[in-house]
Amino acid sequence: MHYLSKHIAFPDVNLATPEGILAVGGDLSVERLLLAYKSGIFPWFNEGEPIIWWSPDPRFVLFPEKLKVSKSMKQVLRNTEFEVTVNQDFKQVIAACSKTKRIGQDDTWITQTMIEAYTALHNLGYAKSVEVWLHNELVGGLYGVDVGNGVFCGESMFAKVSNASKVGFITFIQHTNYKLIDCQVYTNHLESLGAEEIDRTEFLKFL
Repeated sequence: MHYLSKHIAFPDVNLATPEGILAVGGDLSVERLLLAYKSGIFPWFNEGEPIIWWSPDPRFVLFPEKLKVSKSMKQVLRNTEFEVTVNQDFKQVIAACSKTKRIGQDDTWITQTMIEAYTALHNLGYAKSVEVWLHNELVGGLYGVDVGNGVFCGESMFAKVSNASKVGFITFIQHTNYKLIDCQVYTNHLESLGAEEIDRTEFLKFL
């Protein structure tokens, strides 16, 4: 296991464990986070744990041209009362994501330290939020990182009403021109929308 020092650097991603763990420690400074995302690495850890840095192989991604929108979802998009915005309320979106209960998880991994770090990225234009509103109430959304290489690194999403996060995700992809959406690790939800696993080596070529 590689332990990070104050020096902002990461080991070669090929040194990651079979589970995808690359390194432990360091900090969540803007400089380190930007280097991580440009290198195909992201932090993921629980409250009370040291910072754990991941670079899984295979990588779970979505090619925008392969986005799957079901007939029922197309009808929702046509008839919906949802309003979708971008970067209108990052703080509220990440806070809502941090409070969302996940299957198989006792705790949120979006700690206060993570919220502060990604808010700093947002203030510098690197982290984006997508908000989904219903009758002027925030009912869904997502956030992620964009370091300017044509890849959007999705971090988390939430929904307080049915289909809200899907509407936000699909609308965002359909109205942007990213070459790749990084979904990081497998979920049934994102596979249903067209996400797939690719080799880490192939993923790194997009960065």
